[in-house]
Amino acid sequence: MARRIITEKSRRMEAGFDEFPEGCISAILSRTTPVDVCRLSLVSKTFLYAADSDAVWNHFLPLDSRLINSIISHSPSLANAPTKKALYLALSDSPIIIDHGRKSFKLDRKSGKICYMLAARSLTIHCGDGDSDDDSDDELLIDKEWIHMNDSRFPEVVKLCLVFSLEIRGIINTFSLSQNTWYAAYLVFKMIDDYGFENEPMDLSIDVVGGHSSTKSVCLDPNASLNKERTCSRNHSYKRRTVCKCPGPRWRPFPNVIGLQRPTMRSDGWLEIEMGELFNSRLEGEEVQMSVVEKLESGNKKGNFFLEGIEVRPKEEN
Repeated sequence: MARRIITEKSRRMEAGFDEFPEGCISAILSRTTPVDVCRLSLVSKTFLYAADSDAVWNHFLPLDSRLINSIISHSPSLANAPTKKALYLALSDSPIIIDHGRKSFKLDRKSGKICYMLAARSLTIHCGDGDSDDDSDDELLIDKEWIHMNDSRFPEVVKLCLVFSLEIRGIINTFSLSQNTWYAAYLVFKMIDDYGFENEPMDLSIDVVGGHSSTKSVCLDPNASLNKERTCSRNHSYKRRTVCKCPGPRWRPFPNVIGLQRPTMRSDGWLEIEMGELFNSRLEGEEVQMSVVEKLESGNKKGNFFLEGIEVRPKEEN
């Protein structure tokens, strides 16, 4: 009996919603989010039809038609999208490589906000090569090389083979981003058999020219909390690859990185760490400068660091 009453109420509610003109419902849905539209499409048949209309999904696409045409020119198959909804889903499904492999474009699936990743090729990367007077053979080794990795979205990434200092810088203009949106920048990289980063804090900075700026110290080695600095009975400190002949070795945490933020694993298998955030009001175009700089400038050897780029995407709400 109770189930019959509930069913009857649901039918009456659906009949009431169906009395609204589809155009009115479309106008309401276009002021929500893509996620809300998908949920509300279950309310009634009229809502379902409205939720699939071009009038709704055109609202979630970037307003700049030149941007859309430019993106389609890099991925011609998008021109065959039968509806605005299909085009939106394609733009939010996977990154589209643009600017001759130097950037990627994507829409955030939940919000429709613009996301960009600056490839390593579009960044300024300075690697100190150490002292040329060193008697070792280190100067015979290359500091970095450009390689292809199957799990990268870009044609190539940069591998830092042997460096003594590290500086990475990138620039993006707020005109490229969605208006009235909180963004965060993320350094995207990998470490494979890495060395030298376990006790080297890095300063990550984001600076909006003429506006907000922030800097924080982090540890790029995800396993730094597991790595230890070894000391002997004579209190001689040395790295994990050094063999100590003194008796009574013991382990202690690396002091320079205790308590610092570490990177996290992404769904695509790469590591990322937040560099900072900004609010884009986009009242006028502003240059956003992002940087990674070695904090202590110790000159220690570092290597086997793979840089994919810097991603700028809407900051997730907590």
